[in-house]
Amino acid sequence: MREEFRPWFGPALCVGIGIICVAAAVGLLVRDGLGAMPALPFLALVSGACWAVFWRPVVAVDDGGVRLVNVLRTIDLPWPSILAIDTKWALTLITAYGRFTAWAAPAPGIHEAIRATKRDAEDLPESTFTVEGIRPGDLPSSSSGGAAMVIRRRLQELRDSGYLENPQLEHERAPVTWHVATIVGGVVLAMLAAVAVFA
Repeated sequence: MREEFRPWFGPALCVGIGIICVAAAVGLLVRDGLGAMPALPFLALVSGACWAVFWRPVVAVDDGGVRLVNVLRTIDLPWPSILAIDTKWALTLITAYGRFTAWAAPAPGIHEAIRATKRDAEDLPESTFTVEGIRPGDLPSSSSGGAAMVIRRRLQELRDSGYLENPQLEHERAPVTWHVATIVGGVVLAMLAAVAVFA
């Protein structure tokens, strides 16, 4: 079973920004015709950057492990590689390959942490609790905490079943896929926007 986590406001923000950019582009084209063309790369850059930063990132958890889709790259972390989970600033997986932070799972802000109650900490996996209690980033109502809770439960189930008694890693380094199209597209649009501004 696959579970995905991303902040709810990401898609909402992208839709809003996308509508504004499309409306601006249509308005400029109606008013200035082809004279509006230099502004289009800037509008495309704004909406594309919003998508790359707030919509695309996701934490995906399935039987194979955890996939962190960040802004510029995707990291695949198999279950045997995951050693611990930190949620101080965002969901961070401490692995045999190093530390990897999820862009899509930030820790909650101060206001969300203040509103938390004891009930929010019920039914959390044992590995969530430390000597100092739990961090705000571990609250299941937060982006980091919801993902951390599912990952900890899956890890515990695998440990209890004996699957992680003698972990062996298939790769020497974490499999990473760079988002080449996103990077190249962003650079090209930024260059076109800069030319339009300074021409």
